[in-house]
Amino acid sequence: MTSDGMTSTVQNPSATAAAPLVTRHAAGRGSLGGAGLVLAGAVTGQFGSAFAALLFPRAGALGAVALRVTFAALLLLVVTRPRLRGHSRADWSVAVGFGLALGGMNILFYQAIDRIPLGAAVTLEVLGPLLLSVVASRRPAGLVWAGLALAGVFLLGRGDFGRLGVAGVAFALGAGAMWAAYIVLNARAGARFPRLDGLAIAMTVAALVSLPPGIGAAGGTLLEPGVLGLGLAIAVMSSGVPYALETLALRRLPAATFAVLTSLAPALAAMAGYLVLDQGLSLLQCAAVAMVVAASAGAIRTGNR
Repeated sequence: MTSDGMTSTVQNPSATAAAPLVTRHAAGRGSLGGAGLVLAGAVTGQFGSAFAALLFPRAGALGAVALRVTFAALLLLVVTRPRLRGHSRADWSVAVGFGLALGGMNILFYQAIDRIPLGAAVTLEVLGPLLLSVVASRRPAGLVWAGLALAGVFLLGRGDFGRLGVAGVAFALGAGAMWAAYIVLNARAGARFPRLDGLAIAMTVAALVSLPPGIGAAGGTLLEPGVLGLGLAIAVMSSGVPYALETLALRRLPAATFAVLTSLAPALAAMAGYLVLDQGLSLLQCAAVAMVVAASAGAIRTGNR
């Protein structure tokens, strides 16, 4: 996921408004290297989600979420050591809301990929950031991109979402709504907390939200060495590595270019689902994914003009 977890605001397609202001970026090798870092981070994140699905038979979707988010929270706390004093009640309200959105996004997304192919789930999930970008841009062209995305979603289900599984579709759309909320609250937390303190606190809240249902669903299985090891690997792949690579990329690329590259998430998710989980999509569904990717990229470029 993108749903993914230990990310900065600009890691989501419609989050460019909260990106750091960068007035000049080196061209040439620096830009190419930055693009390579973004793509490497996106590939790692999506393959992390695919490997998470392999954990479902042992720990269930809720158990996998609990492990991933908890390990990600521990890593963030160790790395950032957030300052907990000196914040107002409003600051804490934003951080807690951010954490609830983050936890809800992960729980709903993992419920979705437990029921429908990864590529389809990410394609539906990205509608949340896409619609947020369209609304934020307030440009007529945004309606064109929204229409293209909706047409792609219609093709994805071939007019019958029952074939994908109604519950899976509903969970993916819910994850998209949480992703949009995550973007807004991430920006607000970034304005109120220094460095990555807000994200570390929010991830801790998300861990506290996801642990009870995860323990209830998986029980003592979560403590098995093999399950713990895979959970840690998933947290690193889906959160740690993508965050590090994308942070480096933002030093070389404009935020708008960065966001356009991250809009490739549905296509990368489809590839990961095929290679890791043997989840194939028909040619028509591949075309649908391409339409949503194009709509996401178009909406971002429109919003940044």
